[in-house]
Amino acid sequence: MIEKNQHKFLTVAPFECAWQEEFKFKEAGRGCVVFEAFARNDVTVVFRENVGSRHYHYKTDSSPHYTVVLGSHRNRRLKIEVDGKAVVDVEGVGLCSSAAFQSYWISIYDGLICIGNGRYPFQNVVFQWLDSNPNCNVQYVGLSSWDKHVGYRNVNVLPLTQNHVSLWKQLDSSVYNEKEENEEGYEESTSNDDKWGLADFLESWELSDVLFIVGGEEKAVPAHKVILAAAGNFHFAPDDLIQLKEVTYPVLHAFLQYIYTGQTRISEAQLVPLREISLQFEVMPLLKQCEEIMGRFKSNKKMFDSGKNVEICYPNCQSLRPTVFPYGLPISVSKLEQFYSAGNYSDLEVYVEDYGFVAGAHKIIISLWSLPFLKMFTNGMRESASTKVRLREVSPEALKAMLNYMYSGELDMEDIKDNDTLLLHILLLADQFGITHLQQECCKILLECLYEDSVCQILQVISSIPSCKVIEEFCKRKFSMQFDYCTAASMDFTLLDEATIRSILQHPDLTVTSEEKVLNAILLWGVQAKEFYGLDAVEALLIHSTPEIIFGQRLNSLNHLLPLVRFPLMPFDLLKKLEKSSLMTSIPAFANLVKEAIDYAKFGVTWTEIEPNPRFHHRRSSYKELQYICDGDSNGVLYYAGTSYGEHRWVNPMLSKRIVITASSPMSRLTDPKVLASRAYQGTSFSGPRFEDGKIFSWWMVDVGEDHQLMCNYYTLRQDGSRTFIRHWNLQGSLDGKQWTNLREHKNEQKVCKPGQFASWAVTGPQALLPFRFFRVLLTGPTTDLTEPWKFCICFLELYGYFR
Repeated sequence: MIEKNQHKFLTVAPFECAWQEEFKFKEAGRGCVVFEAFARNDVTVVFRENVGSRHYHYKTDSSPHYTVVLGSHRNRRLKIEVDGKAVVDVEGVGLCSSAAFQSYWISIYDGLICIGNGRYPFQNVVFQWLDSNPNCNVQYVGLSSWDKHVGYRNVNVLPLTQNHVSLWKQLDSSVYNEKEENEEGYEESTSNDDKWGLADFLESWELSDVLFIVGGEEKAVPAHKVILAAAGNFHFAPDDLIQLKEVTYPVLHAFLQYIYTGQTRISEAQLVPLREISLQFEVMPLLKQCEEIMGRFKSNKKMFDSGKNVEICYPNCQSLRPTVFPYGLPISVSKLEQFYSAGNYSDLEVYVEDYGFVAGAHKIIISLWSLPFLKMFTNGMRESASTKVRLREVSPEALKAMLNYMYSGELDMEDIKDNDTLLLHILLLADQFGITHLQQECCKILLECLYEDSVCQILQVISSIPSCKVIEEFCKRKFSMQFDYCTAASMDFTLLDEATIRSILQHPDLTVTSEEKVLNAILLWGVQAKEFYGLDAVEALLIHSTPEIIFGQRLNSLNHLLPLVRFPLMPFDLLKKLEKSSLMTSIPAFANLVKEAIDYAKFGVTWTEIEPNPRFHHRRSSYKELQYICDGDSNGVLYYAGTSYGEHRWVNPMLSKRIVITASSPMSRLTDPKVLASRAYQGTSFSGPRFEDGKIFSWWMVDVGEDHQLMCNYYTLRQDGSRTFIRHWNLQGSLDGKQWTNLREHKNEQKVCKPGQFASWAVTGPQALLPFRFFRVLLTGPTTDLTEPWKFCICFLELYGYFR
């Protein structure tokens, strides 16, 4: 019997089929089977509505089913059959291997069959086919054969949803692009997390602290105590030597290769000594796999070609966890954490200046995560020979959190919960020591927890980290959209550098209630104020001091920032007040700008003078609020666009080309985008499914116009006259119509339950503050119509929020 969690081996005899309880899709018509197969030809996988028998064969099955045959026609072709009839027969795709086990995956999603190589679904796709009349009831998976034995192992049946598709497509896609200089023979690939790992230390003298002495020639093979101890049960002698005179070097190499890489290859003759050394040191996963392979040799010798190497792979290599140490290796995380906590096998003491001892650690573990640390320990620096490392200007708490992450692969959320300062210190350390995965984790948490009170503190830290540009821009935008609050609630913004402040003041989304607030913020930044005060207080300071003393080194910066204030838009009374202030005589740039604004108010200027000068233009970020009142009201964006933005009587905005609406299926009498913008009820209005990138989509999309954006906080849909009710969909926003952000996700939503019904939903959270040009309602799951589950039936759509 195959047990899903134990990944046991299964041999299927010719013309038979294996069915197991766990070989079943969680949801009918949707699932993915991942497995390894060893065969000369005809690796055959059957998908049925019901379980078959042991002697079932797809050629004699008259019930509905799909059959996928890898390596058909003597391992030359790929075949897909529907109910016994061939619908796909292609050459040279998805072939088998009789030299070693090979990984495959096959997914079915409402008739879309995808086939690929490798351990991870939706990577290395080799073929895909869409059934025009899909069988959405197949649920049971059978593993079959043709005229020769087929070996299967590591079989997993996984759930399959649109969210899983997105997640799996991103697996293992993170690559650290910042190139490190090659030193001491380390290849450039060490800057790539997917390539650098424990395998690089296999039989390496670098950082080794124990030697195996093997064979009659007494060959010395270096290793690392903490790695060995975490993989099995080793007893280390005082001289750090492990004598294995009865073991040959190839066997020890395979043994260590399994521990350090999670896989190895060995001949049939060496299986017994490999099993014995695994038993001796209690490396239980390897012991178990050796025994299983030896058992298969005895029971089914015909499957294997004599003299061929046998591949042994640690089962957890099939895990969908991130490929970071120690996941995917036969190494116990709990043991590593225990060794770190107790200081067992430690070869490094970590200190922080003015604090003292922080932790006992292991050079190899730290080096696996950090290339700078590796170079420190191996490039002849004093730490190479020393057992102590001292760090300066480092937070001890952040350093402890970073070390804990290196041993567990996870951040302790209890330590960093509601502690932005600690998280930022961890991010700085991760950047300093090149720990990319930790850096990404910190950035993810920062984005999830970002709020107005924290943006200044975050900007101070990440502005010096090149890989955090996305977060930096997000924080600047957040600051600019909440400018009044961020410059009044705290004086943290006065600690930002000139470039950051200038970038915020020039941000297209800058939202401010008055230009006086902008001027006041610049002056407070210039004096590096510790508390909030107004223009009168700055004026008072200048009466008793000089600009050089008050503004110091930032006096010159004011000449670059003051032109960003739109003085001509200020009230005339305020301009006259500024004209009489000490700032006029203290700061020449200020005096010139105020005089220009007064002249503009008195005499005006020509259009040719105004056009290139942004100081004379109202900020583009002055939004008009379009507030939801009730279902079907006249307050939304589509209605507003139909009135030429309040200038004329309403006409359908699609006809006036103020709004563009498109569907996932071609236009037709029943798929008419104009209907969604009209004020009239339509009995039948739907968008049909579209096949994109191996997935099925149905959607309606609204483009509010090249010169317009909306921060959407509410939206309304109306069901057409059918009973095809939507249950799973997302409202999305985009700036370019390509990259989409989910504004609201609906899962098993039951609100729409009558033909012709209106339904509205609020968009809350940070997403409601993001301006977008494109909006899309995207079907993410089937409707209530079992016959046509991907028809998206609505006849009205309206959006609300802040429009510009």
